[in-house]
Amino acid sequence: EVRLVESGGGLVQPGGSLRLSCAASGFIFGSYAMSWVRQAPGKRLETVSILSSRGSPTYYAEAVKGRFTISRDDAKSTLYLQMNSLKTEDTAMYYCVVGEARGQGTQVTVSS
Repeated sequence: EVRLVESGGGLVQPGGSLRLSCAASGFIFGSYAMSWVRQAPGKRLETVSILSSRGSPTYYAEAVKGRFTISRDDAKSTLYLQMNSLKTEDTAMYYCVVGEARGQGTQVTVSS
């Protein structure tokens, strides 16, 4: 059974940083592309970033380019999202995704 558990969210002031983690189990982590998606209240689900199984980022949403960095540690079956220079518009629930599976999410709130 695929299991994805996100952590690292919280409340941060604009300009601050957070590092999200996603602990994965139930599949061969290193063989799959992984993604971070987010959903703000009343808005559509948005793909934030995609990382190939080879470790090369294949996509960043225009809104996060230059501020967010996706990475993975295959030995730990963990996906990360380093978020810097956070803006109020980054406020959302962030989810880790593999295929059609998604974790329970971690809330990121950017507010002064």
